[in-house]
Amino acid sequence: MNSLNESEILPFSSGISPDGVLEINGHAVDELIKKFGSPLYIYDEDTIRKMCADFRDSFHNFYENSHIEYSCKAFANPFVNKIIDEEGLFMDVVTGGELAIAISSNFPPNKLNFHGNNKGNDELTQAIRYGVEYITIDSFAEINLLNNIAVDLGKFQKVMLRLSPSIDPHTHLLTSTGILDSKFGFSIETGDAELAIKQTLDKSNLILDGVHFHLGSPIFELEPFSEAIEYVLSFCSEMRENYSFNLKRFSPGGGFAIGYQTEKKPPEISEYAKVISESIKISCDKHNLRYPELIVEPGRSIIGRSGVAIYTVGGIKKIKDVRTYVSVDGGMGDNIRPALYQSEYSVISAGKVTEERDSLVTIAGKFCESGDILAKDVYIPSPEVGDLIALPASGAYNLMMASNYNMQTKPAVILIKSASQAPHLISRRETYDDLLRLSIFE
Repeated sequence: MNSLNESEILPFSSGISPDGVLEINGHAVDELIKKFGSPLYIYDEDTIRKMCADFRDSFHNFYENSHIEYSCKAFANPFVNKIIDEEGLFMDVVTGGELAIAISSNFPPNKLNFHGNNKGNDELTQAIRYGVEYITIDSFAEINLLNNIAVDLGKFQKVMLRLSPSIDPHTHLLTSTGILDSKFGFSIETGDAELAIKQTLDKSNLILDGVHFHLGSPIFELEPFSEAIEYVLSFCSEMRENYSFNLKRFSPGGGFAIGYQTEKKPPEISEYAKVISESIKISCDKHNLRYPELIVEPGRSIIGRSGVAIYTVGGIKKIKDVRTYVSVDGGMGDNIRPALYQSEYSVISAGKVTEERDSLVTIAGKFCESGDILAKDVYIPSPEVGDLIALPASGAYNLMMASNYNMQTKPAVILIKSASQAPHLISRRETYDDLLRLSIFE
């Protein structure tokens, strides 16, 4: 890839044109901007499929009875859903809206798991009617609600319980979900998990097959997984003795890290697979448990690297001896992560890839907030109005967390299948008419 430093965080198909322009699977991004406009999100299908295969094969190598369940909250789209299904993966949804996208794309219901907290009556009814294989229960209220719905519909519903193991994954506080002080799941430490097991087993129309936990995201360390797995499986052993609970399905969640910056590399997928698989086997052997079906739930780590955000430079503000602001035509409306989580990105001047990065700048968004900063103190070639700025690893969460703040329209999204095929528009750019369509004027 010549001198492109970001080759390990860009899509696998990335390259550089003879003119020094960033290419995704043979398509120069400047030509894509001319055709589809700016800002633009570009997804590479080859990268999505490779990540699916890496997860599927890595976990099968270490734990034969395993399934990969794509967490579509990272990026929910009918075209991506089709790829996920074709690659043999399962999928989880966390809202009725994500379920609606799954239904609209004819995703097989027997490969769906409905996660999320505070699921409502309509959402759970929709899930049971569609035939969702598993529903992961998050609260005592949901135990009762789900059973009542199942009774009314004359259905028996397979379920799992989300547990909280009180393990710190050493990631951002706002993305730590398995600690004691969390809105998610039944705490083992407080006794709520045991009570939830008992109550669910007592319900007439719920079939309790397994447990789930999720520590947080992104997790760069491996030890929290092994620590949490031992703790939860030890608890499951106690539940077998106390309530004859038969653990058939076990999920340590997802949260696997990806590279956003070249200098901060995550563990390989095979390393996660090895630690998780071996930890389950060791703990099961220790507590005389049969090896359960292993469900792993990656989202970011499947879709993140496949996506690249492209922006166009507008104003450039130089404050002598302080900072140079390079303003682009997107920002926190399409990528809230830097403002919300202090997330950091690598930055590429997409039309000047081979030029020296000699200018220290801050990439600012166009939204009316001082905190709308996409990247602080990064080096790029001397910036000019009209330059294209690329943020690699933008495939996960950016668009799913997007808003219309300042009544800004959301960008178009394209999927590139190959160098020989024209890019496919999978989500058109919003218009002002779209922004007004829900307003009532009389």
